[in-house]
Amino acid sequence: MIDKQLLQILVCPKDHTPLSVADAQLLAKLNSAIAAGKLKNQGGRAVEEPLQGGLLRQDGALLYPILDEIPVLLADEGIALDQLK
Repeated sequence: MIDKQLLQILVCPKDHTPLSVADAQLLAKLNSAIAAGKLKNQGGRAVEEPLQGGLLRQDGALLYPILDEIPVLLADEGIALDQLK
């Protein structure tokens, strides 16, 4: 989905740490939470569309969505993964 060379230069817009491609299991959990209306992004808006993919911050705390094969690397669009608990 994401070119390996591109992935090597992409970083979190908040703390500039590396990002990696989220696995299918994490995406399934996030999409379940989205379907239940329980997921918000860092901007406080409800995430309403299922995720096709995502980029996970190195510390595992945030995920940035990939929409139409384009990473959305805006700080407000990040999804805090502590909402899954």
